[in-house]
Formats: sequence, structure tokens, C-alpha cells
Amino acid sequence: MRKLTAVAGEKDAGRKVKFFVRGDMGVSYGQFASLKERDGLRVNGVPVHANHILRPGDEVAVWLADGPGKGVTPEDGPVCVVYEDEDLLILDKPAPLACQCSPKQPGGTLENRLAFRYPGLPFRPLNRLDKGTSGLMAAAKNAHAAQRLQRQLHTDAFLREYLAVAEGRMAGAGAIDAPIAKADGATVKRVVDFERGRPAVTHYQVEVTGEKHSLVRLRLQTGRTHQIRVHLAHLGHPISGDFLYGTELPELPGRFALHSTYIRLTHPVTGEVIERESPLPEALAALLDDA
Repeated sequence: MRKLTAVAGEKDAGRKVKFFVRGDMGVSYGQFASLKERDGLRVNGVPVHANHILRPGDEVAVWLADGPGKGVTPEDGPVCVVYEDEDLLILDKPAPLACQCSPKQPGGTLENRLAFRYPGLPFRPLNRLDKGTSGLMAAAKNAHAAQRLQRQLHTDAFLREYLAVAEGRMAGAGAIDAPIAKADGATVKRVVDFERGRPAVTHYQVEVTGEKHSLVRLRLQTGRTHQIRVHLAHLGHPISGDFLYGTELPELPGRFALHSTYIRLTHPVTGEVIERESPLPEALAALLDDA
């Protein structure tokens, strides 16, 4: 259970506590509605009703309950945590490793490893990475943080940058504005489709240009499934080792040359800007030796 506290100011004199909690403290309507079931709303330590009138200096406290997580089998395995507090995790995921369990893959995922490390904590990833993609991803540790962080997705407040080793010679910078749809008859594969696709924009900057491989920094404006992989393949420069959109490489078993290298977000409770970086893995950097 997450406890949030805040102190009413002069501007809050005569204001109903429900507007203070839902506005200034950022508590959702659903979370606020559940507070009355367990005396989870208090002013100066005393349980109050939603229409309680505030005075300057009043300390408002709420206790936000978290729903139970789904049944996940805990598995002991390495987890690289690069930032942690009571609301937020930033993880550096290896590849190949799936993020979440599914009926087809109930085990062997990052979610299973986190269930072992954090018993009873539901896994709430904010940005998901393909099994074959490594690097940084953020996860909320409670429902309140998840709800606040989800509002940041695809805004300047939540920035993600990737490094990709692409096939062939690329140069310059630009934006790939090409809608993406599910490929006909496919369950996973996506294609660029200007008639039925959903809007998708990827910004890119080539950092190393070579005859065989190029290193490209990419920033997502939207978050479609396989967006970077589809967009680079659409340009004629699929990601090295991409077995779905390019050519599999034996030196990259189970993965491809895409890495989530930078993440920046605004903390859902404190408002602090949190940023972390992760360098390009050696196995991917080795592909640039012939650049």
C-alpha cells in the first residue's frame, strides 16, 4: 500500500479535500473512490469524508491500495536494476529475454525473475521491449505510479532513444513517417501500409556510416509494435540480425542489433526528472568493426 501526503496551502483554504487529492495529488477517480472503504483519506491523522473543507497547513494523507498481481511463477535469475525507489523501477533487460509471461510462454521471462526478486509486486512495464531487444525499460511499482506515468507516454516527458546497427550504408538524419499495420494473415509481423496502417513516426540520426553496417540513433514519437524494425526495413536498411524483417545472424543468437540506450521521464510523485543510459552491448558494437 502506497501512502501519499501533501500539505494544503493558502490557496486551498475552503477547498474540498476531494478536489485537492484528485488535482494536486494526482489520485485517479477510481483510486479516490476506494479510499472511503478503508478510511484511506485522512486530514491531520483523522479520517474525513470527500467534502471535508481544508484549511491552510492541513496535512492530507491517502493510502492507495494495489490490486493483486496475476499468478506468475517466480524464477531466480539475474535482474539489472539501474534505478529504484518505492514507485519506480528502471531495468536494463538483456536479450534474448521476453518481458512478460503469456499463455504460450508462462516462464523464462523478465516478469518471472521480478516475481522472485519482488514477491507479490505486480509487473507494470511502461515501455515494453521485444524479446530480441536489449536495454532500458521502466516499470511502475504501484497502480498510482503506473497511472501517472502512462500519461507521459509519447510526450516529451517520457523520452526513449535506441541504438540500432542497420544493414548497409546510411547517412544523415530525418523522420520516418509511415503508418504501420499487421501483415495479412500474420499474428506478429507488421508492415508499412499507407491505407490501413496506424500513424507511426520515428526520428533517426546516423552516428556511424559504413559500407556494410551503420549505427543509427532513433527516437520514438509513437509506439507501434515493431515500429523501429519495420521502419528501418521500409527504408531498405533492416536491423542486423532481424530474423523477421531482415536476415538472422549466427553471432546474435535469438536477438538482433537493437538496444534501448537512453530513457528520461518525470517521476510520478516527486516530479524529479530521472534519466539513465545504457551503452551498446559489445556483441552489437562488434558488428561495426567493418563499418
